[in-house]
Amino acid sequence: MAKFKIKSHSGARKRFKKLKSGLIKAASPYKRHLLTKKTAKRKRNMRGGFILCSGDSRHILPLLPY
Repeated sequence: MAKFKIKSHSGARKRFKKLKSGLIKAASPYKRHLLTKKTAKRKRNMRGGFILCSGDSRHILPLLPY
């Protein structure tokens, strides 16, 4: 009997990264367009990613099996 690999959700694969600790890292939202009206401080704070809370990561983990 052949074993098949589970496919990752391609949209989730582009947006989220699973860390070694099991937490999920994501990029900050609202940083793609309309940046002229946002202050430099706000854009600077959006530079780094953030860690998803456990409630949100519960929905993302099944989409990223590997």
